[in-house]
Amino acid sequence: MKTITATPKGRPERRLAAGNKHGVLKELYKNRTLLLMFLPVAVLLFLFNYLPLAGLVIAFKNFSFDKGIFGSDWMHPLLNNFDYLMSSDSAFRAIRNTILLNALFIVVGLVFEVGLALLLNELRNKYFKSVAQSLTFLPFFISWIVVGVFTYNLLNYESGSMNRLLEWFGLNPVDFYNSPGLWPLILTIAARWKSTGYGAIIYLAALTSIDHTYYEAAEIDGATRWQQIRHISLPMLRPTIIILTLLAVGRIMNADFGMFYAMVGDASLLFPTTDVIDTFVYRSLRQTGDIGMASAAGFLQSVVAFVLVLASNFAARKIDKDSAIF
Repeated sequence: MKTITATPKGRPERRLAAGNKHGVLKELYKNRTLLLMFLPVAVLLFLFNYLPLAGLVIAFKNFSFDKGIFGSDWMHPLLNNFDYLMSSDSAFRAIRNTILLNALFIVVGLVFEVGLALLLNELRNKYFKSVAQSLTFLPFFISWIVVGVFTYNLLNYESGSMNRLLEWFGLNPVDFYNSPGLWPLILTIAARWKSTGYGAIIYLAALTSIDHTYYEAAEIDGATRWQQIRHISLPMLRPTIIILTLLAVGRIMNADFGMFYAMVGDASLLFPTTDVIDTFVYRSLRQTGDIGMASAAGFLQSVVAFVLVLASNFAARKIDKDSAIF
């Protein structure tokens, strides 16, 4: 009796790979318009975000302009730039101030931005609401240089408006530019004045997208406006709050150089509470020209920020899995 054996037409894995390949090509052709629109963005992202990553080797080299990035000699020991950065008292102070001030900005900014968004959302007169939103958004477009000049004229010991006001009330003038303990508060006020209106826009957009039937049902049940805010608005805002906070934590090692340099400048008496990594690196480059140390500082900022984002995202997943970034 003759046995007939069936011969498979092809290996299953090969057929699966071929099917996946055709599926990918089909999707690429289907979304060709969107992909062409994204192509310039992808090119710019590669040129300005990924290609410069090769320059990170400077952090491990004794950089020389004559030899270039890849021709410069490696440091001996390899982490010497990092050792200098971490062993310097000024560098440690700058790292501490950067983290503490940015953490203060994040917490206070969250309260002010969410609070302003809730207030604007409660306004019923659309013309007054538009005017109020425009006025709070306007400071965002003012340069930090202008803000720094305004602050100096306001806080100057000899002729500042604030000291003239204190004298008018019979109080002693305050030498603000010789009082480093006051500057975390001053910087926080300046940052909130400039950025609160801009930051509130995202929260306001999230509030306006909430289904109004929730508020109507709560109003029928006798809930007050405060109870509606507490039990509807804030819970609905929680995913947005978590995501924006995670993104802010990712930038906690990167200070706003324009803000700190325009507000403080080279006032060394204020450095104990206002010197941050960005201004420290700028001064170091001006004085020593040590590009390797500056690159090490930037590399350290990125690594710490990456770790903080991972840790914060892990914590966010424990609170609300759907609100995490990944």
